[in-house]
Amino acid sequence: MSLINFNEYGIIVPKKGTHVLQIGSKWCKSCKNLSIILRKMAEEQYISYDEIDIGNNSKLAVELGICSVPVLIFFKNGKTFKEDIVMYGEQVVTNGILVGSFNEKILKYIIKQL
Repeated sequence: MSLINFNEYGIIVPKKGTHVLQIGSKWCKSCKNLSIILRKMAEEQYISYDEIDIGNNSKLAVELGICSVPVLIFFKNGKTFKEDIVMYGEQVVTNGILVGSFNEKILKYIIKQL
């Protein structure tokens, strides 16, 4: 993933703080629900946030090996987060990537671990 130029897709990752990139689809209800939570967190200045639709960016989906949505990619201080996060004995983030939709409480826990 480190070789992917996110700027090519209009994603500018801030040099400071936590940034979350959501990769989803306009037809995905879980993606829409997750977008609401992430927008709220961004408005509260908890994170910065971008969203990208794989329907319009299939090349990125192929580069990342995305087979399902939503996918969250976490960045810390301008760099992709490269670690795993375990919650309640289950690995929820693998190499800085979360696949699936989670509630606000779980997302805040994950972000605090970054």
